[in-house]
Amino acid sequence: MASMAYEIPVTQARAELADLINRVVYGDERVVVTRHGKPLVALVSAADLERLEAMGERAADRAEEPVISSVSRIGSLPSAAGERQRFGIAAEHRGPEVR
Repeated sequence: MASMAYEIPVTQARAELADLINRVVYGDERVVVTRHGKPLVALVSAADLERLEAMGERAADRAEEPVISSVSRIGSLPSAAGERQRFGIAAEHRGPEVR
């Protein structure tokens, strides 16, 4: 796992790209390239990127679970009498037809 983050201006990063790559791959560092003091891009090792992407996918999966559950519950509830008329709704979802 990367242990340090190193910031460097983009103009300096251009001149030192080979060294920065070595620091990322062999020095276990993350390099943040800045422009006018603001983060622009980050250099991370391929292994570190894989770990970050896997963490993001797991977080996205966990975030979707409650939404899917909520939509499933809402989809199965019948409409209250008069609600369609009250809100001017002209159509109603009835779900898939069984043949």
